[in-house]
Amino acid sequence: MPETRVSRQALRLILAVIGLAIIMLGLNVGFGGIATLGWQGPTDFLQVTDANAFTVQDNHIRFLGGFWLAAGLVFCFGAHDPNKMRIPVMTVCGMVAIGGLTRLSVMDFSLITSTEILPSFLLELIAFPALAAWVGRLSS
Repeated sequence: MPETRVSRQALRLILAVIGLAIIMLGLNVGFGGIATLGWQGPTDFLQVTDANAFTVQDNHIRFLGGFWLAAGLVFCFGAHDPNKMRIPVMTVCGMVAIGGLTRLSVMDFSLITSTEILPSFLLELIAFPALAAWVGRLSS
C-alpha cells in the first residue's frame, strides 16, 4: 500500500504521543524508583524490610526508568524524522514486545488478563509490532 502524506502525518503523531507517554513513565520511575513519583497511582504499596537491599534494587529500577525515558526519546526523534529513525524505532518496538513477553514469566494468567495488566500487555504484543511494521514500510 503506497504511503500517503496523511499516513505519514498520522505516523508522526502516533510516534510523538507514544514517545511522550513513555517519557512520562520513564521520569516517574527514573526519579521515583520502585515507589515511583506517584503519577500512575498510589505509592504506598510496599514496605521495606531490608533498607540496604531496597536501596540497591531501587537504584536498579531507577536505571530502568532512565532506559525507558531514553526509549521515549527515540520515539519522539522518530516523530521528527521517521525515515532517519526507522531502525532505532523498529528496534525499540521489538524491545517493547520482548518486554511484554517477559510478563508471562509470572506464570499467573489471571494477573496477565487483569484490567491492570492486559491493556499494556496487548499494546506490547500487538500495537508495538504493528507500529514497527508501519515504520518499516516507510519509503525513503
